[in-house]
Amino acid sequence: MVDKHLNFDKHNQINMDKITIGQLIEALPYISSSHARSNPAYKVLEKVAETVVYNSNLKKVDEAIINLGKLGNISFPFQEFGSINSLDLFGLDELIIFSFYLTNQNKYKKTYDIGANIGIHSIIMNLCGWDVTCIEPDPIHMNILKTNLIINKINNVATVEAAVSSEDGELEFVRVIGNTTSSHLAGVKQPYGDLVKFPVKVLSIKNIMSSADFIKMDVEGVEKEIILATNKSDWSGTDMMLEIGTESNALAIFEHLNNICVNSFSQKKGWSKVTSLEDVPSSYKEGSIFISAKEQMNW
Repeated sequence: MVDKHLNFDKHNQINMDKITIGQLIEALPYISSSHARSNPAYKVLEKVAETVVYNSNLKKVDEAIINLGKLGNISFPFQEFGSINSLDLFGLDELIIFSFYLTNQNKYKKTYDIGANIGIHSIIMNLCGWDVTCIEPDPIHMNILKTNLIINKINNVATVEAAVSSEDGELEFVRVIGNTTSSHLAGVKQPYGDLVKFPVKVLSIKNIMSSADFIKMDVEGVEKEIILATNKSDWSGTDMMLEIGTESNALAIFEHLNNICVNSFSQKKGWSKVTSLEDVPSSYKEGSIFISAKEQMNW
């Protein structure tokens, strides 16, 4: 007989078919110090997450129902992005960020999803009860995002088709056909393969931060320009979960945050406070960084 609460079978083995994505999200805050990719526990958790996502049958094109535990169920149809697909939006590092949202759902109110892609972060932020504005420059992704909001009967998430940088304006955007999640503002990355280029509206990060208490940001290389445009007062009431894409961006961000006396906490270090450049992730392969004026990160 299977214990429906612990998901153990009669031989005291974990029944992987019974574990949900929601259960993983709810469990991850309790082992936050093991979130570093170099931690042996991370490797085990990564395999568990891969199995759970596979068992969740998220490849249903028209309707994939995802059990998010306390947050309820959502529908998230399967999408291709070239060399990757929407299953990659449920890797362990993403689930870790979702678990942070759940843990802090009563601590934030006005939030932004910058680099929203097709909206999974925006949807989960909304389920946390937050006032969400999602910003995405690619009209193809934005159309899918809007469809996902409609499918999930979410009508109170604001959508803005734009990019974000250090100041308002208009810049050229590069869509990478082979992997549209790697698309970016021109000049910040070395593009590859077939490309489509077009102008996009650009918003200033400072205007956004003045009205946000939390920001999730994944901007494919523009993070250096964005963070360097901020000063200490911008962070007085705003926290940010950030992906950093290069070693040079990691160095510039590390030095700037030190200069303006704003703290950061690194997944690479098990979410401990950053004290040296070596603590800072320099690509998605090393996880995210949490930036805050606070003295500790809440798990």
